[in-house]
Amino acid sequence: MSRDDQRRAMRETREDLIEQLEQLYREAFDRIGGQDLGEGAIARLTQLLLRSREAAITPLEEEIEAPLITRAPE
Repeated sequence: MSRDDQRRAMRETREDLIEQLEQLYREAFDRIGGQDLGEGAIARLTQLLLRSREAAITPLEEEIEAPLITRAPE
C-alpha cells in the first residue's frame, strides 16, 4: 500500500469513527430526552454528554484537518 493510500485509509477510518460516535451520541441524547428525570438531572446529564462528545470527536477532527507534514527532498 502506498503512502497516499495509507493516508487515505486513515482519513476514511477517522471519518467513519466520527460518524459512528455522532450516531451514538444522538441516540444517547434521544434516550435522555425520553426519560422522566427532571429538568435539572437532564441538564446535568446533557452537559456531561456534550463534554464527552467534544473530548471523543475533536481529536479525530483535528487530525483530519492537520496539515500534511512531509520530509525534505533528498
